[in-house]
Amino acid sequence: MAIRWGSYKVKGLHDELLRATGKPREYSEILCNYLKNLSEREIGEFKAAAESAIQTMGITFRVYNEEEGSIDRTWPFDIIPRLIDKKEWDEVERGLKQRVKALNMFIDDLYNDQNIIKDGVFPASLLKKSKNFLHECKGFSPKNGVWAHICGTDLVRDNDGQIYVLEDNLRVPSGVSYMLENRHVMKRVFPEMFAEYSILPVDDYPSQLYDMLAELSPRNIEEPEIVVLSPGIYNSAYFEHAYLAQQMGAELVIGTDLVVKDDDCVYMRTVSGLARVDVIYRRIDDWFIDPEVFNPDSVLGIKGIIRAWKAGNVALANAPGSGVADDKVVYAYVPEIIKYYLKEEAILPNVPTYKCNNKKEREYVLENIENMVVKPANESGGYGMLIGPHATTSEHEKFRKLIQDDPRNYVAQPMLTLSTAPTLIDKKVEPRHLDLRPFILSGKDIQVTTGGLTRVALVKGSMVVNSSQGGGSKDTWIVDMEG
Repeated sequence: MAIRWGSYKVKGLHDELLRATGKPREYSEILCNYLKNLSEREIGEFKAAAESAIQTMGITFRVYNEEEGSIDRTWPFDIIPRLIDKKEWDEVERGLKQRVKALNMFIDDLYNDQNIIKDGVFPASLLKKSKNFLHECKGFSPKNGVWAHICGTDLVRDNDGQIYVLEDNLRVPSGVSYMLENRHVMKRVFPEMFAEYSILPVDDYPSQLYDMLAELSPRNIEEPEIVVLSPGIYNSAYFEHAYLAQQMGAELVIGTDLVVKDDDCVYMRTVSGLARVDVIYRRIDDWFIDPEVFNPDSVLGIKGIIRAWKAGNVALANAPGSGVADDKVVYAYVPEIIKYYLKEEAILPNVPTYKCNNKKEREYVLENIENMVVKPANESGGYGMLIGPHATTSEHEKFRKLIQDDPRNYVAQPMLTLSTAPTLIDKKVEPRHLDLRPFILSGKDIQVTTGGLTRVALVKGSMVVNSSQGGGSKDTWIVDMEG
């Protein structure tokens, strides 16, 4: 047999499929037994079938490096899925809905009355130094008071089995197309498992996204014009932009395809002339979306689009300015934010976080930097961070200076040992660390994907799961053991 669970070592780690004894968890028993009975030849055939499906579907992601510039790579995918029991997931879903609801209330408050600052719950000094607080949005509130319509929240499980929120992505979160394509691949590779298990679907996400966007339309018409605004083919997430547009039946556009006329409405250039646009699902950062308001040199955005948005003639998702809550220092305050707006305790805990703008906490971080993960407030993709236990003495000193020079820009967290899952490495199954990014849609109602994008650190012992840093992915099955 190719997979011998007896030789799969999970000692000292929390594994998603197997217990410390090496025996499958209740919800993974069917899968583990199925895999155990496959021959090495069959596993090789399944792996080849998955790779062929990925190439046929054209599932790629773009990476950048100094030697080769930007290059497209085939999406790295592992055929052994990650399973989560529905009973546990129900609680996670409740926690995600609670969190996103409070964050949207927080953003709306910051751009209007700022009661959370007046009441002393959130420091005014943090807002003053926020790189993502847009003064141009002050005094404005979008439809339903929702700013972050699409959120990708990163979850991790520590050795103790507890699920923590690692960060919230509220600007232009990416990865949902890979979640959907991972499921398509798995249905081709292991169709019999979908008969054995009651696996909650993710395929309805594009229709849920379309419905949420359609309800934002400023015009009360049956079929509002929805477009996906992309920076273009050289963007790392272009595959996703094209994929979601195609799945929703929306137009994929770049900035030069749109124009704002004197009536402060947005129009799309078509072969038949100008067509009014109602909703823009934008995948362009705030600073580039409108050269009239932000970066005057931007060629990615549309001149006057902020004017049209504030006039109520077009909806933007996510709303400009939502990134004020997509800040790792703000993240540290989310439990207090939930309590302030909802009068509830946070269902999902944060990873314990030290705020370097706090003198006492900063001193602790500087003294214990060798054991900490230090993160800049607004970087993403695993860039700009220090993983203390794996860093050199000179790197520790470099980050001590960075923190002392700009304490507002850094937070630190203890090094977590992320949970693992069996992963096919060459012809052997080995444990690899992983995280999970569910996607939350906020309109009149809040909807959470049943599962999300599981990202895997393919390098042995690594905790960095980002695809840009050599990570891969797995399909995520929320299994209903009572269904």
